[in-house]
Amino acid sequence: MSTRNSSLPPRASGQQPNNRKQPVKGAPKKKKKKPQKRGFFGRLVRILLTLLIIAILGVLGYGGYLYWKLENGVFNAGVKGTVAPGHSATEKPLTMLILGTDNRPKHQSRLTDVIMVAALNPKTKSATIVSLPRDTLVELNGYKQTKINEFYARFKGKEDSSGILAEDEMKTMMGKYLDINVDYTTILDFQGFRDVVDELGGVKVNISDNMCYTDSVDGTNINLKKGPAELDGDKALDYVRYRKSNCKPKTKGSDDFDRNKRQNEVLHSLVDQMQSLGGVLKIGKVLDAVDNNMKTDIENSQIKDIIATYWKISKDDIEFKPVTGTWRSPYVYINDEELEAAKKSLQDRLAGVSAGSTSESTKAP
Repeated sequence: MSTRNSSLPPRASGQQPNNRKQPVKGAPKKKKKKPQKRGFFGRLVRILLTLLIIAILGVLGYGGYLYWKLENGVFNAGVKGTVAPGHSATEKPLTMLILGTDNRPKHQSRLTDVIMVAALNPKTKSATIVSLPRDTLVELNGYKQTKINEFYARFKGKEDSSGILAEDEMKTMMGKYLDINVDYTTILDFQGFRDVVDELGGVKVNISDNMCYTDSVDGTNINLKKGPAELDGDKALDYVRYRKSNCKPKTKGSDDFDRNKRQNEVLHSLVDQMQSLGGVLKIGKVLDAVDNNMKTDIENSQIKDIIATYWKISKDDIEFKPVTGTWRSPYVYINDEELEAAKKSLQDRLAGVSAGSTSESTKAP
């Protein structure tokens, strides 16, 4: 999901070595320590699972484990501070902006290739997630007209002169754009997704068309075949981010809307994996993959409240509202009716109104 038109973002081609110490011969056996994070080929789209674990689902049905990690200072996702009376996730509906950045050691970037806004309601134990194409043209009073994925980078570059955190600027801007108040922002780079997928044993998808793209410079080698498939983390990234083909014969290209659909498909598969017995047994490693790969302004105590409130949420109670539009280079011109419907869905979720008009296509399968 790089903003470059010429090629896909690079990703490294090898893993880092495993630095775990080997047991001394003859020494008494000790309990195995958690393996260190595996090396990575490139920063990956971790927003999908982190979205589930932190922002939306509170680790699905495994919130107790994360709660323990937070209580004992093992999981360092949030920030210090107290939640104002009446603003706890246990009693107040919350909204969160989730941004996925294409930031890697050899490709520093603050462009947000993933833009999602989630609304959670504690009374109905439900959530709405609105996703916007990264090339969306934003025309908003008080802001320079540009692509939606450029705002965070611009705000970040002005932090020293403005004295305002980019995360706070994004909450204000997105709140105006969607006619809601945004409570929190979570910034995610692309590293954890691949680790999470691998820890869960892969994701099952149904590839609609062959996908082929190669780049000898950065080592990219996408080669996916049409049909049902089980993908590891590396290939899951290829699947989510595929844009165009340079192979002979060429395979069908892909736009932002196709990529958003594939993101949802992978997200649904990850939910199933997390809810399986195997997912339960691997939750520790999954959390470790997320722990060091995100920045959020949620208070630690609020994260615990989110877990306590939403850890049993069903994926059937999560409404997905991807907003589409028309591509006219270099922008996506959003469909106004879809945007208004997305705003209403967020507002209704916060108000506790049943999403009775939600179409089956926007709900998790």
